[in-house]
Amino acid sequence: MENLIGITPSSILLHGPKKALLDKFIWHLPDTGIICSYTPTARDVEDHFGVFRGVDQIEAFAQATVVACSGFSECIKQKCDFDYLKANFIPLFVSLGQVNFKSFLLEGETFISMGKITFYKFRQITCDGRIYKVPKGLDLDAYFSGYTKEQFLNYELSDDFILIAELFEVTGRGMKREKFIL
Repeated sequence: MENLIGITPSSILLHGPKKALLDKFIWHLPDTGIICSYTPTARDVEDHFGVFRGVDQIEAFAQATVVACSGFSECIKQKCDFDYLKANFIPLFVSLGQVNFKSFLLEGETFISMGKITFYKFRQITCDGRIYKVPKGLDLDAYFSGYTKEQFLNYELSDDFILIAELFEVTGRGMKREKFIL
């Protein structure tokens, strides 16, 4: 396994179907970062004026980075599969440095989370990144098929992507289940 492309998010996420906020892994370079997509549903915006909440945007970003990127790297390091990882570790959201919201998302508007890995050691990961609203009808797989590391690091996207949020120092850690007491 070279990266997360082609893997279903549910195979790595521990989150149940009502809490999983990733539809697809679009682009992934394990030592650099990830791009994931999600389209908010009616349930996601219920009782919130049809708007996808900022806290859920942060959660979607954390699932893409803290859970997926970190989980992938840990599987490679331990030479294990996702089932072993999910059975033995709990991904914990540790901290968030800063978030700046620039716009908003509505039900049915697809967005991407672009997470850049700034630190990874001992199952702890820190990422910076952005969330963009995707142009309606865009084929994300085709758009990102030749995307380079340099384009990713510079957030190079066409002008019809709309910046929704900038996130800094999103940090999480994989905790051994035996140390996680409920």
